Amino acid sequence: MKQRFSSLDVRVIAHELSAALVSLRLANIYDLSSRIFLLKFAKPDHREQLLIDSGFRCHLTSFARATAAAPSPFVARLRKFLRTRRVTKVQQIGTDRIIEITFSDGLYRLFLEFYAGGNVVLTDADLTVLGLLRTVSEGAEHEQYKLGLKYDLSLRQNFAGVPELTKDRVREGLQRAIERQAEEAQKPGKKVKKKSGDALRKALAITTTEFPPVLLDHALHVTGYNRDAQPEEVLASEELLDKLLESLQEAQRVVKEITSADTATGYILAKQGKVPQPPADGEEPNPSAALLYDDFHPFKPAQLATDPSITFLEYSGFNKTADEFFSSLEGQKLESRLQEREDAAKRKLDHARQEQAKRIEGLQSVQELNVRKAVAIEANVERVEEAVAAVNGLIAQGMDWVDIGRLIENEQGRSNAVAQMIKLPLKLHENTVTLLLSEYDEQDDDEEMADETDSEASDSEDDTAKPTNHNKPKVEHKQPLAIDIDLALSAWVNARQYYDQKRTAAEKKERTAQASQKALKSTEQKVMADLKKGLKQEKEVLRPVRKQMWFEKFVYFVSSDGYLVLAGHDAQQNEILYRRYLKKGDIYIHADLHGAASVIIKNNPATPEAPIPPSTLSQAGHLAVCTSSAWESKAVMSAWWVFSDQVSKTAPTGEYLTTGGFMIRGKKNYLPPAQLLLGFGLMWRISEESKARHLKNRFKDGAAGGGDLDSSVGHDGEKNDDNDDDDDFPDAAKGTLDDDDDFPDAAKAEIAADGEGDDGADDHDESPDADISDAEASVRDADEDHGQRSNPLQMSGSASGPTAVEQEDVESDDESDDEGDDGHPTPAEPEQATTTDDATGHATTTAETSASRSQTADKAQQPPAKAKSAPMTRGKRGKAKRAAQKYADQDEDDRQLAMKLLGSQAAIDRREEEAAAQAAKSESLEEARARRREQHQKAQQAGLEAEEIRRLNLEEGVEALDEDEVAQMTELDSLVGMPLPGDEILEVVPVCAPWTALGKYKYRAKLQPGQQKKGKAMREILGKWNKDGSDVKKLDQKSEDRERIWPREAELIKAMREVEVVGVIPVKSVRVMMGSGDAAKGKGGAKNKSSRGGKGSKKK
Repeated sequence: MKQRFSSLDVRVIAHELSAALVSLRLANIYDLSSRIFLLKFAKPDHREQLLIDSGFRCHLTSFARATAAAPSPFVARLRKFLRTRRVTKVQQIGTDRIIEITFSDGLYRLFLEFYAGGNVVLTDADLTVLGLLRTVSEGAEHEQYKLGLKYDLSLRQNFAGVPELTKDRVREGLQRAIERQAEEAQKPGKKVKKKSGDALRKALAITTTEFPPVLLDHALHVTGYNRDAQPEEVLASEELLDKLLESLQEAQRVVKEITSADTATGYILAKQGKVPQPPADGEEPNPSAALLYDDFHPFKPAQLATDPSITFLEYSGFNKTADEFFSSLEGQKLESRLQEREDAAKRKLDHARQEQAKRIEGLQSVQELNVRKAVAIEANVERVEEAVAAVNGLIAQGMDWVDIGRLIENEQGRSNAVAQMIKLPLKLHENTVTLLLSEYDEQDDDEEMADETDSEASDSEDDTAKPTNHNKPKVEHKQPLAIDIDLALSAWVNARQYYDQKRTAAEKKERTAQASQKALKSTEQKVMADLKKGLKQEKEVLRPVRKQMWFEKFVYFVSSDGYLVLAGHDAQQNEILYRRYLKKGDIYIHADLHGAASVIIKNNPATPEAPIPPSTLSQAGHLAVCTSSAWESKAVMSAWWVFSDQVSKTAPTGEYLTTGGFMIRGKKNYLPPAQLLLGFGLMWRISEESKARHLKNRFKDGAAGGGDLDSSVGHDGEKNDDNDDDDDFPDAAKGTLDDDDDFPDAAKAEIAADGEGDDGADDHDESPDADISDAEASVRDADEDHGQRSNPLQMSGSASGPTAVEQEDVESDDESDDEGDDGHPTPAEPEQATTTDDATGHATTTAETSASRSQTADKAQQPPAKAKSAPMTRGKRGKAKRAAQKYADQDEDDRQLAMKLLGSQAAIDRREEEAAAQAAKSESLEEARARRREQHQKAQQAGLEAEEIRRLNLEEGVEALDEDEVAQMTELDSLVGMPLPGDEILEVVPVCAPWTALGKYKYRAKLQPGQQKKGKAMREILGKWNKDGSDVKKLDQKSEDRERIWPREAELIKAMREVEVVGVIPVKSVRVMMGSGDAAKGKGGAKNKSSRGGKGSKKK
């Protein structure tokens, strides 16, 4: 069986890796074992996993593997240098079995060796070793590997280039091979038998190192060359030499053909193995299950093509071929190890059960034996009395015990009936004697036979009676029982003792049975705990990695009407959702709450003008509220929605929108208060053939039920002046005190916010930059008509901004109101707008215009005014006059020299240096301000251009989705919550959605605000579903009952892992509410009693 790469395998793998990994970044490195490593490469929407088995193999893999809990020192060193680095080149070193992966244009180089013991070497651009899997001492055939030394590439095979394939090269190589074979033949030792054809193949392997032996055999077979020819014969014949050159050229052609395409076709050579067990009901037989993989190559060997015992399996891509070959072997080993542990646990349990059964069976046999002894004594009372009397008489005569035994033995020789009943040796020291008594049934038979013979003797018909006796079947006489009889007790008392022993044994049996049940239960628990611990230590069985759909990187769910709803995990994803996925006809949903996500509803691309059903709007609003601070505070709040053309990144003049922040223009449509109730469910991806069984289209019900949605508001943005459009959602009316009768706390909060608004405005006038920060909120309302809704979770009240038509009136009002304490109006004070940040969710009142910024900059640039000199006090004027007369003849040089002698010049110089440094610092700050201002203006200009392009795309209906994304949009029909009988289930997709969207899901769990961490909650949910899947009563082997668990579903759920699922939960802490019917209802399940989980759940 092939275990390591050949030089040709390394060349093909390096060629495919170059096409697959270049331009990807190394995301992380993991340990799988001491010599097997997993490298994960990624870029947006593209991920690859590279498996490296040092010394053996290296290929891309599509299977998920269990990694070590903590990285080894070698992996930690690799992470230090290579993490987040981009792959720029992958190549083979010469024709040697070494692959070089270059990072960051040669800044770091990773060498993978696949010969001898193998090694993984990390070097810098100068080939200085930075990391090493194993240190190698210097030897005859290899150099020393050590940190800090140079990695010598010149010693690698054909590093300078592959020599040209010529006749002279072949001739010289064969000559060297002949000389080498002659030297080996002269060495003393045991001679090894050589197969026919080995001599020529070994000689060619030394001559043409770029061709592996299997490829040489293939080329010789294709060209019809005689493999049994000896190297000496080839050298002697020019014809044979020319034909051999043609064979080598054929091998060279095969290599060029393999490496000409980006991916090579791989072939796995398999042999027939054991016949597999027949599949269970409802499962399709796997034809490859009985095959044992033996070898793999990037070409189909011609010499093995006609072998009937070999089956060729063809795969597209040599990486996939190697992954399938080694992963199959690895999976078989893992499964065998897991099976061995399970079998050992079963053997322990069976042994414990057998031991307990033997104990109970022994007690039962003791009872039966005691009853048989008592019955035998009762059947032979007279004989027992005779034997006891005889022995007691001998003892009474004073005879020695040894003599009594001899006497009984002599009497047995004389056929004394009483002596023959006694079994020697005697137990007189215990005052007992062992008697051989026949059982009750045998005694009755003897008596009947005696009576019959007596009657027949008196009869005259003797001759006729004899043949009758011979025709009767012979009775098998049982062995007499050896029974201990107490010499001090009568026969009846001895029988009673045996009956008492029987009752004692029965009581002991009952106690043993009860204790054995407890012992078996304890043993089973211990064995299962050991098995569970052992299975954790073992690696998991290989599972193929599921390729995620494009929307799974967001918070997502499919509404009950079939619409795709997306939300961002953070501000960056909110920005991506707006720029790439918010298209014409889509709906934008948000909530004025801290931490609320931006949610969009993808409309049907075929009918973008169709209205969205109210149920979908409500479910999306629930998601927006649940992702905010309302989840932890358990406050019931409302979300709002707008059309896609009302959302923009164009801020008013002088203002700046942070990442994930948007400007809302026009009216917000408020939704009813949202329920703080989420659900975790499973969607099943079915095959294309099974999609036809689900007749319901995703948008069919949505289009039919959406006719009554806000009839006065269309997707073209036209709005009526009256308030009839809020009839469907009465909570969306203008925020007045009368509208807040149902929520008095909200009304009080609004009054309080209005009362504090004046003070806040004054503070803002006094220090306009105090409340402004780059991380402040960013969804801005520019509709003056919309009333302010009070919100107890907001930091302050929010007011709607002006429309374009009423801009001038509002500015004049603002100018008249914004006056400082000194009575002068603040120049160019802007209008205030409500802001809500998607990333942080703060609500505050901020306004910053270019005029105010320029004013602040001008003030900073003005030099400080010189202070007026104060009049001198009395006495100082005369002192200054005398000093002027004293130093009248002193020039500047003399004055500086005197100051230096006095020590005052140093202080003056220091002050001058500080002033110069301060001036330079101020100048650099001004330059930084100017640079930031220029960058801001450039970013603002780029944002305006991008916004204009997006607006034109919306007007023209241009789609910016990739082909894969468009294809996966149509694949939403293949995601179902409740599969039908006969559906082919391909994959399971976890989803977290509002509870109302999971009404038709087969597997679902309710999530409420709580204190349980979502990781522990996922373990609880998956654990319950896995437990139900292992229950035979709840399993439907035929996959026909929709209410019970199907084997394919149980298999996919068992393969799910907590770390892969926990990311779909958009909240931090939850409380799990699961009923017995959530996963598998009905027939085989338990009764419909609700069972609650979680930290805060109630237990009955």
